[in-house]
Formats: sequence, C-alpha cells, structure tokens
Amino acid sequence: MSPRVKTAAARAATTNANAKAKANANAKANANAKAVKSKTASLKAAMLKSAAPIFAALGDETRLRLIAVLCAGSAMSIAQLTAGTDITRQSVTQHLQVLANAGLVRDVKVGRERLWAFEPAHLDEARRALEAISRQWDHALLSLKAAVEE
Repeated sequence: MSPRVKTAAARAATTNANAKAKANANAKANANAKAVKSKTASLKAAMLKSAAPIFAALGDETRLRLIAVLCAGSAMSIAQLTAGTDITRQSVTQHLQVLANAGLVRDVKVGRERLWAFEPAHLDEARRALEAISRQWDHALLSLKAAVEE
C-alpha cells in the first residue's frame, strides 16, 4: 500500500473516530439534559402540589378579605374580624380554620381569647410557584415567537 493511501485511510479512520466520539458526547449531553429536565419537572410538580391548598384557601372572597385585614395589622380576635361586617363569628371561624389548614394564619391563645395572625411564609411559597409558572409561560411564548419568526 502506498504512503498516500495509508495517510488517506488514517484520516478516514480519525474522522470516523471523531464522529463517533462527537455522537457519544451528544448522546450523553442529551441524556443529562433529559435527567435535569425530569428532576426540574418533578420539583416544579412538588412545588405546585404543596401550593395548591394555599390557592384553594385564597379562592374565596371572604378568606381573601380576612388575609388582607390580618396583613394590615397585628393579631386579631374573631370579634375584631367580624366588627362592621354581616359575617357571623361562626362563619369567620370556619374560614380562619381553612386558612390555618393551608398555613396562612395561626391562632394564639391569650387568656380566654384566641387571636389570629397572618403567616407570610406559606404565601411566599405560593408566590414562588406563580413565578415558576410565569417563567414557563415566558419560555413558551419566546419559543412560539421564535417559531413564528422563522
């Protein structure tokens, strides 16, 4: 075999080896991307699942009003929360219990009275879930825009 043929064969073998290495690297990168995407998706699903009770609790106008009142001031009694409204103390108690189950309010006994206070930590969790959803929509809209502009 002539030296030229050997050199051409060596170049072809090197090119094939490089192509295989590149294909393997791409396959690994795709597998890693899928794993990261799967992990991210499961984290987002967990975040949304934990935020769902918060959104359900806030889905009622009376409970939203109670949260707004408690956010504006310090802990309040049921009598203070019902003052100037047509809502019964029983109804407010039930609404506060729903909010407490979602982690949005807590009650503290002070003597014979039970005071209710806002707990912002769980609302921050819901805000983070909404921000994650917002980022997903932003990404989807950018992808759509890119596809339309092509």
